[in-house]
Amino acid sequence: MECQMVGGLIFPETEDTGSPTLRTKGEELCNMRRSENYSPVPWEKNLEMDNTKAWNDNSIPMKSLNAEDRAPLCPQLGPYFADGQRRVDYVLAYHIQKPGNVCRKSPKFGDDNFIRRLRRSLSLRSSRAPLQPKEDPEIPAQEQQTDYHENDKRFRREEFEENLIEIGLELEKTDECKIPGIGFLKIHAPWNVLCREAEFMKLKMATNKVFEVKQGSNIVEKIRLFIHKVTSPLHPKVDTNKPKSVKSLLHPFSREKAHLFDLSDRDNFFDSKTRSSIVYELLKRTRCTRALYSLGFTSLLANGVYTAGYPPHDGEIGVNAKPSDRKSPSGLPVCCPWVRLCLCSPTSFPSKNPGPYRQTLYEEWASYSVFYKYQPIGLIRKYFGEKVGLYFAWLGVYTQMLIPAAIVGVIVFLYGCATIDDNIPSMEVCDPRNNITMCPLCDSACNYWKLTTACGTARASHLFDNAATVFFAIFMALWAVLFMEHWKRRQMRLNYVWDLTGYGEEEEEEHKDHNRAEYELRVMQKAKRLENSMAKDEKVKLTCTDRLPAYLTTIAMMAFMITVTFVIVFGIVLYRISINAALQINNYPGARYNVRAIVKTTAAIISLIVIIVLDEIYGAIARWLTILEVPKTAKSFEERLIFKTFVLKFANAFTPIVYLAFFRGRLVGRPGNYLYVVGSYRMEECAEAGCLMELCIQLCITMLGKQFIQNNLFEIGVPKLKKLLRKKKSEMDPKQQEELTKTLQQHEKDHFLLPFVGLSPEYMEMIIQFGMVTLFVASFPLAPLFALLNNVIEIRLDAKKFVMELRRPIAVRAKDIGIWYNLLRGLSKVAVIVNAFVISFTSDFIPRLVYQYMYSPDGTLHGFVNHSLSYFNVSDFAPGTDPAKPLILGYKVEICRYKDYREPPWSSTPYDFSKEFWAVLAVRLAFVVVFQNVVMLMSDFISWLIPDIPKDISLKIHKEKVLMVELFMKEEYGRRLGVADSHNRNICPSPSSSNQSPQQPRSRAAPNTNLC
Repeated sequence: MECQMVGGLIFPETEDTGSPTLRTKGEELCNMRRSENYSPVPWEKNLEMDNTKAWNDNSIPMKSLNAEDRAPLCPQLGPYFADGQRRVDYVLAYHIQKPGNVCRKSPKFGDDNFIRRLRRSLSLRSSRAPLQPKEDPEIPAQEQQTDYHENDKRFRREEFEENLIEIGLELEKTDECKIPGIGFLKIHAPWNVLCREAEFMKLKMATNKVFEVKQGSNIVEKIRLFIHKVTSPLHPKVDTNKPKSVKSLLHPFSREKAHLFDLSDRDNFFDSKTRSSIVYELLKRTRCTRALYSLGFTSLLANGVYTAGYPPHDGEIGVNAKPSDRKSPSGLPVCCPWVRLCLCSPTSFPSKNPGPYRQTLYEEWASYSVFYKYQPIGLIRKYFGEKVGLYFAWLGVYTQMLIPAAIVGVIVFLYGCATIDDNIPSMEVCDPRNNITMCPLCDSACNYWKLTTACGTARASHLFDNAATVFFAIFMALWAVLFMEHWKRRQMRLNYVWDLTGYGEEEEEEHKDHNRAEYELRVMQKAKRLENSMAKDEKVKLTCTDRLPAYLTTIAMMAFMITVTFVIVFGIVLYRISINAALQINNYPGARYNVRAIVKTTAAIISLIVIIVLDEIYGAIARWLTILEVPKTAKSFEERLIFKTFVLKFANAFTPIVYLAFFRGRLVGRPGNYLYVVGSYRMEECAEAGCLMELCIQLCITMLGKQFIQNNLFEIGVPKLKKLLRKKKSEMDPKQQEELTKTLQQHEKDHFLLPFVGLSPEYMEMIIQFGMVTLFVASFPLAPLFALLNNVIEIRLDAKKFVMELRRPIAVRAKDIGIWYNLLRGLSKVAVIVNAFVISFTSDFIPRLVYQYMYSPDGTLHGFVNHSLSYFNVSDFAPGTDPAKPLILGYKVEICRYKDYREPPWSSTPYDFSKEFWAVLAVRLAFVVVFQNVVMLMSDFISWLIPDIPKDISLKIHKEKVLMVELFMKEEYGRRLGVADSHNRNICPSPSSSNQSPQQPRSRAAPNTNLC
C-alpha cells in the first residue's frame, strides 16, 4: 500500500500520482507511525486495519479534489481545512505587509518541506499540564505591546509553527485571505495528539459501562419531579435524543485502557470545546527558544507576533443544512471524520449528531421570544465550557429566587398603600387643626413653614416605613441564606451531571506552571540586567521587592480613589444645600412648593451620572494597578483585579446611600446652634417623616438607572455603535460588505467579533445588584421586583452577546463560581447588620414603638407627632440667621418646632437632650443587637438544616464509585484469565492450538517468552 502526504496527514492512495521518490517517503512515513515515540495500542491497530480496508473499498486521491469538493463537507460541525476533512480547532491571526487579496498557502507547508518537518516531529515533546482557566489570550496580549520588526515577527512565527508541527499539530496557513492585512493559521489536532493530551490532562471520558439513573423515592425528590413535570413547557427543546435515565460511567482517559471507552464514534468522542482546549494547552506549552530569551504563546501575542487567537464558532447562525445532504464525489454521504477516514456508509452516520450548537443556542436561549423558558444550561456548558455554564446557572438560580422576594416585596408595598389612610402619624401631619409652625430649613433665605405642607411626604413615607418593613427585612435576611444554600445544592448537582465531582485541588495546583506574558517580559528584563552577576543555573523570578513600588502605588491610588468618592458625595451634599436655599428665595411659587422633590430628584440623578462615569474610570484604574503588580498567573491576576474593582465600585455605588441612611440629619445641630461646613453651608436636615423617603428615592434612581443605562443600554448600544463605526471606516458600500460577508469562512467572520474579556464584568454587575437588593431593602421593598425584571432581560442580553457578538471563549473547567461566592456570603452577612441599623436609626419604627408603649396615654400613636417635635424660642437665633420674612405666615412667630428630642427653652437645661432621647437611643441599640443575633441564629440554623449535597446526588456518586471498582475488578479478572491461558498454552501446547497465535491482552505488555 502506498501513502500520500497532504497537509500533514497520511492518506492511502490507489493510483500512481507522484514520483517514486515521493512514494518512498510516504512509505517511510507510514512505517514511522510505529516509531518508539508513539506505539499504538491494540485497539489502534485493529482500527487502522479497518480504516485501510475502507480506503481500499472507497478512496479518493486528495489532490484531485477541486475547489468545490474542498468546501467544508459538514458546515454545521464547524470550519474545516481546505481538504474538507480536518476540523479547525484553533485559529491564530497575524498582520502581514504584503498587499493583495488572493488566498494562497504558505510554501513552507508544501509536501517536501512538510515531510521533512513531520519526520522531525516524531520526537514528541510532552509535558504534563491540565487545562488552565484563561480568558481570551488576546486580552492580556493587548496590555503590553513591544515593537518588533516584521522580519523578526515572521521568523518567530516560523519557529513557533515548526515547534507546533513537532508536537503533532497540523497547520494550514492562509496569507491575505479576503481580509486585507490579516493572515490566518488554522490548527488541527489529530487523533493521536488528542488521545495523548487527554491522558496527560486526566480528562474524564465516557466508558462502555452504562448504568441506569434511578430517581429518588423520598418526598423531596417526588416534589422536585412533580414540579419538573408541571414546568415541562418552560424547558428548552434541547437534548431530546439523549435518554436522561441512562448515564455513562466516566474515567480519566488512558490509551492503554482504551478498550474501556466508547470509541464507536471517534468523530464526536472529543467535542469541539475539548479539542480547542487541548490545542490551547499545547500552544501555552510551546515556546520559541532560538532567540536570546525564551518566549511563550502569550508573549508572542503581547509582542504582536500574533494579533489574535481563538477557537472558531461551529457555524453561522441561520445555516440549517443537514450534514447528510452533502455528498462526496463518489455519491456516498459524508460523515466528516478528521483523522484517516474520508467516507462512510450511509448507516454509519451517527444519528445522535447534535448539529450546530450555536444555532440551537440562538433559537432556544438568545432569543427574546423564549424569555419565559429555562436556560439550556447543559448546552451552554457543552459549547462554552463549565465556567461560563456555571455563571449562567448561578444567574438563573438568582433570578428564580428573586420571584418570591419580589412577591413579598410587592405585598409589603401594597400593605403600605392599603393602610395609608389609617396611619395616625401621617394623619396628624396632614391635620390643619394642629397648626404646628416649623423652624426654617436654612438661614435667612428660608422662612417658617406649616407642618401640613409635608403631608404628601409623610403619606408617601408610610408606603415604605410601616410595620411590615421589619418583617420584610427579616424575610430578606433569611432569603439570602436560602439563596446561598439553594445555589450550593444546585452547584453540586451540576458538578455531578457535568462529571466534576473529582475535579479538585490537584488540577488547580498544576495551573501554576503557566505564566502571563507581562510576567515573562519582566523576568526577561530582570535577567538581562543581572546576566553578568548571576549563576547560569539560577532561576530568575520577581520578588516582593521588585513589586514594592507597584504595591505602594496601589495602596495610594486606592485610598485616593475612595477619597475622591467621598469628596464627590460631599459636593452633592453642598449642591442640595445651595439649590434648596436658591429655590426658597425664588419668586415662582411652584418652585418653593416643590423644593424638596426637586432637590431630591436632581441630586439623585447627578449622583447616578457620577456613579456610572466613575464606574468606568475605576474599572480601568483597577486593571492598570493590577498590571503594575505583574501577577504571575492568570488566576492571580483575576483575583487581584476582582478585589480592587469590587472595593472601588462598591464604595462608588453605596457611599451616597450610606450617607443618606446613617449621616444625614444627625450631623445638623439645633436651631441657634447649627453645624456649618465650608464656611456658611448649614448641614441639611431630614424631613419630618424621616430620611427614609429620600433614601428610597436615591435607591430607586440609582438601581433603575444603573440597570437600564449601564447594564442594558451599554451592552446593546456599544456593540452596535462599534459595528456602525467599522462600517463607516470601510471603503465598501453596504451591498459589497454583505457580499463579502457571505464569502468569508467562519474563522474569518469570527475575527470581526469582539474578544472575550472574561466573566468578571458580568459577575460584578450582579454583585452590586445583590447589594442593592439586600443591604437597604428595608427602605425599598420593591428592589427585588426591579432586579427580577432586569435579570429577565439581562439573561437574554448576555446570551445574545455570547452567541452573536463575542468570539468563542476557551472552555474552562471549574466546579464553583470562585471568589464571587465569598463576596455574596459576605454581603448577606453585612445585610443583616445594615438593615438592623436602617430600621432602628433611619426609620421611625423605634420612636413610634417607644412612644406607644412608654408615653402614650391610651396605648396608640395619637400624639406621636407632637411628642417627636421639640420647641425653640425664635429669640435664641444666632445673629443673621433668623428668617428674612418673619411675618410670611401672617402673624409673629415666637415658638417654632423642630424634629428632635430636646428640652424646651423654659426648662432648667434648655435645648439639652431629653430623657426621651436616651430612652429611644437605648431601645434602638437593643433592637440592633437583638435583631442581628436572632436573624443570624435563624440563618445559621437554616444553613445547618439544609445539607450542601443533595441526598440523591451523594447516593449516585457512591454508586458510580462502586460501579467503577466493579468494572476494574472485572477487567483485571479477565486480564488474569487471559495471561494464565496464554501461559498454559505456551507450556503445554495442544496440537489444535500449536499453529495459532496466543491471545493478546488488551493493554500493552511485554510479549511472553515461549518456554517450550
